[in-house]
Amino acid sequence: MSEKASISRQQQKSRETKEKIFQAAKRILQKKGYEELSIKNICEEAGVSNGSFYHHFKTKDDLLSYYIEDQPKIDPDLLELPDSVAGVKEGIIQVYMNYVKYCRELGVEFVSEYYDTKNQALNAAIRMERPYPIVTVQNYVEKAEQAGIVSLNVGIEEFTTDIRMIVIGNVFEWCVKHGEADFEGNMARSLGKYLDATLCRG
Repeated sequence: MSEKASISRQQQKSRETKEKIFQAAKRILQKKGYEELSIKNICEEAGVSNGSFYHHFKTKDDLLSYYIEDQPKIDPDLLELPDSVAGVKEGIIQVYMNYVKYCRELGVEFVSEYYDTKNQALNAAIRMERPYPIVTVQNYVEKAEQAGIVSLNVGIEEFTTDIRMIVIGNVFEWCVKHGEADFEGNMARSLGKYLDATLCRG
């Protein structure tokens, strides 16, 4: 047996364990809610040890964050620097259309439980890592500014904070309406209005 094949099998087993833990957490969230989502309950549901859980995740919120943020990465070609403010706006909205699609794939029940006020993974003041979409947007806007395509009439931290709040508001509305809200339309419209007010020609 080659070392490469052995590593590959280990990696596959690790991925399967991670997925097993996630599916267990998802079942608990959907059946019993966030209050019952303890590491003990997750491990029992998944049939894994506590040590196995901690090998993959630091906390239960780390587990949820990993999956809600590990969305399929947007096609890099869509985020090539355009030559206009309108193009930058379109690129940013596309990032969050991708996020909306991923939320739909996870399901409104799962997302509703994740966006719980007790989930400190949502607290930007204490998060060590920032969610993928906002990192992508910040890097994209900073590159567009450096290229002289756009300028912001607010600071970059204020800009990303405002976008994060707009996105959370749209997700919350979708969850409160049990998936019946116009998720895509509301997200695109509200982000579009904010971007029209903050993105200027470079």
